[in-house]
Amino acid sequence: MEGSLNVLAAAIAFGVGAISPALAVGNVAGKAIEGMARQPEMAGKIQTTMFIGMALAEAIALLGFVLAFVLQAA
Repeated sequence: MEGSLNVLAAAIAFGVGAISPALAVGNVAGKAIEGMARQPEMAGKIQTTMFIGMALAEAIALLGFVLAFVLQAA
């Protein structure tokens, strides 16, 4: 019984850890495209900042993935 609770906790941790960064990446990409459409001359700087923001958001997803493995192993 305890093993199945660990698996459930891991699944919930990974699910929550994946949903939030997915929403953040979508928001970052949408706002970057909007900014590039408004100021095409700034597209290079906006794109660089967009990739940094996406990488930081995906780091949160990776932390949720690692937490899921830790919870499953416990």
